[in-house]
Amino acid sequence: MSVLALSGLLVTLLVAAMHVYFLVLEMFLWTKPLGLKTFRNTPEKAQATRVLAANQGLYNGFLAAGIFAGLVLAQPVLVTFSLVCVVIAGAYGAYSVNRRIFFIQALPAILALLLRAAHM
Repeated sequence: MSVLALSGLLVTLLVAAMHVYFLVLEMFLWTKPLGLKTFRNTPEKAQATRVLAANQGLYNGFLAAGIFAGLVLAQPVLVTFSLVCVVIAGAYGAYSVNRRIFFIQALPAILALLLRAAHM
């Protein structure tokens, strides 16, 4: 495996792992100290939005599942589709919530897409 291919794989795995982490934060830790600190929420706001956060966490899990499934099944189209979905989700989050979401979510997925495309 070339350095470029390995880099693309590692960044793709990082994006998937990040989305598993987002799932855990949003579904299970939203109202806990780590969730409150990560998302800069008050306990009251976190409690009021916990169902929405859990739903969002589930969707982040689907993004990770798509990436992992595409890698395990050797289906690059599924990996690419899932990474594009991550970019769109990150761009919309940056637009609608906070610009830093672009750098946390979308930018790593863009890097993974570029590395994967350069390898092909």
